[in-house]
Amino acid sequence: MSESSKSKLSLKLNPSPTLQCKNLHEYLKSRTPQFLETLYNYPTICLAVYRELPELARHFVIRLLFVEQPVPQAVVASWVSQTHAKEQSKACEALSELSVWQEAPIPGGLPGWMLAQSFKKNLKVALLGGGRPWSMSSSLEPDGKARDIAFLDAYALERWECVLHYMVGSAQTEGISADAVRILLHAGLMTRDAEDGSAVITKAGFQFLLLSTAKQVWLFLQHYLHTAEKRSLSAAECLAFLYQLSFSTLGKDYSTEGMSNNMLVFLQHLREFGLVYQRKRKAGRFYPTRLALNITCVSDAAGPGPLLSAGQARGHLVLETNYRVYAYTHSSLQVALLGLFTELLYRFPNLVVGVLTRESVRQALRGGITADQIIHYLEQHSHPQMLKSESGGIRATSVLPPTVVDQIRLWEAERNRFTYTEGVVYNQFLSQADFTALRDYARAAGVLTWQSERTRTALVTRAGHDDVKRFWKRYNKT
Repeated sequence: MSESSKSKLSLKLNPSPTLQCKNLHEYLKSRTPQFLETLYNYPTICLAVYRELPELARHFVIRLLFVEQPVPQAVVASWVSQTHAKEQSKACEALSELSVWQEAPIPGGLPGWMLAQSFKKNLKVALLGGGRPWSMSSSLEPDGKARDIAFLDAYALERWECVLHYMVGSAQTEGISADAVRILLHAGLMTRDAEDGSAVITKAGFQFLLLSTAKQVWLFLQHYLHTAEKRSLSAAECLAFLYQLSFSTLGKDYSTEGMSNNMLVFLQHLREFGLVYQRKRKAGRFYPTRLALNITCVSDAAGPGPLLSAGQARGHLVLETNYRVYAYTHSSLQVALLGLFTELLYRFPNLVVGVLTRESVRQALRGGITADQIIHYLEQHSHPQMLKSESGGIRATSVLPPTVVDQIRLWEAERNRFTYTEGVVYNQFLSQADFTALRDYARAAGVLTWQSERTRTALVTRAGHDDVKRFWKRYNKT
């Protein structure tokens, strides 16, 4: 009888991880009910959660806000017509995930809904007034060295770009704190090199650099909150203070009087990251910057942040149909970002010229950046002149040349044209009959991945290998 020689082929596909930037709803959904209960003791958080709820969920909350007893679930369902059943289901799911309401029994055994007591109480405070005043609401004497909005924007940009410069390995890394480095490592945006122990950027870090500023700050702060307990800080108290800042007025100074020692420590960390400006540590006042006010603007539709380098236009990139990219900027950070997916050709004091090539884009793809992220970055930072480009009467969905956009996607598709399956190869059959018998058995069992009659080779899945192996042993004994 013939024998088969089996060689194992293990091919694994390791897709690049996609960096997830959770909004407030997704972030809170991942926390424990006990944490949410603590969080709802702060009116600012209750107001922020209410604003993030779906429209129909907000409608339910308002209707139940002044009801002191459970309302039958059937009654709540009757508030919405059947044509909007899907929206109703999403609203109920959101309220349950965030522990905004809870199931409560009604006399007679009917199920009912009732708002969580702490959420109801503190949302009333936020909407109607009352409660304890915010610690930062104390009145202040006029500041003799008041800072205007332009100064605050420049300060926030300088401090935040210090973090980004560190990530891209730029020489301009003076002033970054050890705490910020620890957060970057904890978030997986950077890792320690095995040889010299230096911090190097990861695939997730490449994706992080192409996010909008608001998303970057919010993602960074999420990981800060995850490690807050190690600094003897309360994550709930820190998050509440962040949302107090988000409701503040840009350009106005606020008092530190009445703030606890922990919050004063947290304030210094925010100062290092550029979310607040404080002239000196013991100053009795601070100014929230635009970074603090924009932590809620993390939706996909959110455009680039308003923080821009001095002298840099809102859009500074021009992309031509010959794949050349012209960047009108003198920011070394913008140049480093451009170098992630282009081949840089020339650099002048206020202009950088690069070209999109197959190899430069594939290098970015290997680093974990997707074609959509490259295209989105180019669209976000397109020069206003790109909006005036002629399209030959064709209605374009993007300001970028469609040929370049299509080519970037095709370069990405090149890497995805193969589907990898882990399996076992059966070959070197001594007769066609032996090959046919094993192939037909594997096909009938639904574990045959590929076969070639000419070379007498069959590939079966890893899960089906043991079954096919037992069949082959039985077949050889007959």
